[in-house]
Parts: sequence; C-alpha cells; structure tokens
Amino acid sequence: MAFKFKYAFNTWCYSSFPVWVPSYTLDEAIKRIARAGYDGIEIGCAAPHAWPAHLDRQRRVDIRSLLADHNLDAVSLLPAPGGGPGNNITSPMREERVATIAHYKEVIDLAHDLGAGKVLYIAGWRVFGTPYQQAWDWTLAALRELGPYAADRGITLCIENTAADSNLVDTAGQALMLRDEVGLDNVQLMFDTYHALYRNEVSSDQVYEIGRHLKHVHFADAGRAPPGEGVVDWVGVLQALKDVDFDGYCTMEIGFARRDAEPDRYARNAIRYLKSIEHQVL
Repeated sequence: MAFKFKYAFNTWCYSSFPVWVPSYTLDEAIKRIARAGYDGIEIGCAAPHAWPAHLDRQRRVDIRSLLADHNLDAVSLLPAPGGGPGNNITSPMREERVATIAHYKEVIDLAHDLGAGKVLYIAGWRVFGTPYQQAWDWTLAALRELGPYAADRGITLCIENTAADSNLVDTAGQALMLRDEVGLDNVQLMFDTYHALYRNEVSSDQVYEIGRHLKHVHFADAGRAPPGEGVVDWVGVLQALKDVDFDGYCTMEIGFARRDAEPDRYARNAIRYLKSIEHQVL
C-alpha cells in the first residue's frame, strides 16, 4: 500500500496572533480549513481562538462537535510562545516560570477536551544574564513536571527546536538531548522547516537525525510562505518522512505575522502543491 501523507493546517494565520488582522473566529477557520481539503487542524492557543480561560466546558464540546461535522481531526495545540502575560519557561522571574507551567497544564487539559493528542513545547529563551545551564535546568524541571501531567491525559509533548525565535534549544541535537534527559515516553520531538532554514540546514537532515522520536512536523517555506513558494526541497522532506515511518500530520504553519496575509490562498496552495509532488516519493 502506498505511503499515506496526512495534512493539517495551523490556525495562526486565521487568528490575531501575532498581528491583529486578518482575523476570523475559530468556527470560521475550521470551516475554511476543511473546505481547503485538510485532514486535520492545529489550534493556536491564543485569542480569539483557544485561550483556555475563554472556553468553558460547553464551548469545548461545541468545538469538538464542529470538528467532527467537518471531518477534521484535532491534531495538536500550541501555546502562544510570547507576549501578553509572558510564557517563558526559563524566565529569570520565578513567578513567570510558575505561571507558564500552569498555562501549559491548561493547554494540556484543553487538548484532552478537544481530542487532540499532542501539545507542542517551546523550551524557552534565555534572558540576558541567565546562564545557559540554568535555563536548561529550568526547562528540564518543567518538562519533568509537565510530562506526567500530560501522560495522565493521554497527551504527547513535542519539543520544538525554535532557532528563529529563541536561544536555548536551536538544533535537532539539542532537542534530542533534552528529550533523553527527561526520559519520559510521552515527551518526544517535532521540527519546523522554517527553523531549519534559519540555520541554513537541510530540512530532511533534521528528519533523519530525529528519526523515531519525530512525532510532529511544521511545514513552511522561506518567509513562512506556503510549500512550493520558496527554497525548501519538499520532495526530499516527504521522502525523509516516509523513510523514518513518520505517521503524523504534515502541518502547515504559514502566512502569519503579516497584515497582508491571505489565509485561504495559503491553505489551498500548500496542499495542492504537496499532493502534486507525492508521486515523486519512492
């Protein structure tokens, strides 16, 4: 049987994070993502879509029902990495670290309620004056607390190396080391082609390096453009995913952080292009 690629779409460019417009309700984003032909959805946990405190029990039931009506799997949730009240797990302020762990627990609970099996984990960023080892120890301690909490709810935490946005876990190798030190089966890894580009690395190399620990991926071309509108070797990425028996969703995290975004066009173009090259994967 041919290898089956599954595609999901991240809601950032349909929301007001990190810019305010264009902006759509989560219900509207769900309808549009389904109409573009996706198998799943990744929901960003920021207003107006999924800030946990804004979603009571009935609203969570309604979202899950809407996803089922549109044949969309809830794939993953991710916290907004910065801004607002602050979500830095390695902040020099103890209060911020404690609040960030509490926020991750809220996101984990929300993932469980929506039927999503994964929550993405940003290891934090070192504020000037924080020694590297101290920041590493803080994020390690946080994962050792969050991992069992997530496991009790059937959730896998996926550490992301975020070279373009942070300065603690930049590489696939560092993410692997952090995962190994945590030592929990439900703490695994993901990678994002955009961050590989930032480091001038070949995206497929990161797939092979992470190997069996790869549980989630983000697709984005240069400048967060849709796949096929930049420089990434997408045939190579898909081939690598097949070679490591990746069974997750290829999730588009594209088109956000700019006011002139056209989310529907990005969604259509990305999946159309990727499906057009699948036959080149051996």
